[in-house]
Amino acid sequence: MNIKNSDYTIIGIDGGGTHTRGILVKGGEIIAKAKAGTTRIGAVGVGESCERTLNVIIELCHQANINATELDAVVVGLAGVWLDEEKRRSAALLKTLARGQKIKINDLLVTSDAEIALEGSFAGEPGIITIVGTGSIALGNPVKKKLVRCGGWGIELDDEGSGAWIGREGLTASVRALDGRGKKTKMTTLLEKLIPSIKIDEPRTIVKAYNEGAFQYHMLTPTVMKCAEDGDEVCLEIIKRSSKHLLELPMTLQKNFKSNKVKVALMGGIIDASTLLANLLIDEIKARPELELVQPKGNALEGAISLGLKLIEEMD
Repeated sequence: MNIKNSDYTIIGIDGGGTHTRGILVKGGEIIAKAKAGTTRIGAVGVGESCERTLNVIIELCHQANINATELDAVVVGLAGVWLDEEKRRSAALLKTLARGQKIKINDLLVTSDAEIALEGSFAGEPGIITIVGTGSIALGNPVKKKLVRCGGWGIELDDEGSGAWIGREGLTASVRALDGRGKKTKMTTLLEKLIPSIKIDEPRTIVKAYNEGAFQYHMLTPTVMKCAEDGDEVCLEIIKRSSKHLLELPMTLQKNFKSNKVKVALMGGIIDASTLLANLLIDEIKARPELELVQPKGNALEGAISLGLKLIEEMD
């Protein structure tokens, strides 16, 4: 799909576990951008997710000075949305909320954020996208219109190696150190600075802060990373384990491809920030003969626009 040569007006939204980004493309050019908080249904619920998504759509139309009826397609990729039932429910609720504000959305596609990332990375060609952000997931397309996935279960069940996992492991290491069960780590003393309601001399305030929602695991991740970079043995071990877990994702999916070497692209906030973890994971992938690390052709938002063009072609 050649987005640049398109005469259509399309909105693409990438709803991640931490942030939601949207663009409006008209005549092949991005003429509006908008941001919002997470739209991950598992974190905020389907109602709040759709409300935030609708607000992004409204903001984009306002910036572009157009009516929603002028949109040829809207493609929304939401973190944690996989089942067709979930996609249909989110799309139906989004349209209902829009009608409540006297806004009509015509062609709408709701899918997962990983699917728009895969489309953006490979434009339909075979490959595996590994996304490392608040969560972690890999998605591949060994056969046209057939996707395979690994990971992406959410921190409640898995998401090993992800930002949320790193934060949780850092917190676990801290409480183990407080008990005397584990090695000392700088993370323990830094918890007070990160979360004001925590008092290390009263360790149970950590439990209270967690139960009251004073923090989420991924908020601790940058500190774990910094401690690892500064030589903290415990935190460095967490980051090393994270890279091993993340390597498992593309290594598992490559078995579905017929080729001996499968292309792998990396995306996500932890990758974009060129972190220590990103560098370790890159080295891990490069060392595997079954994988070929490549740069994504485009980002997730471009993937959403590309899927929008495909949606329009199918409707014509």
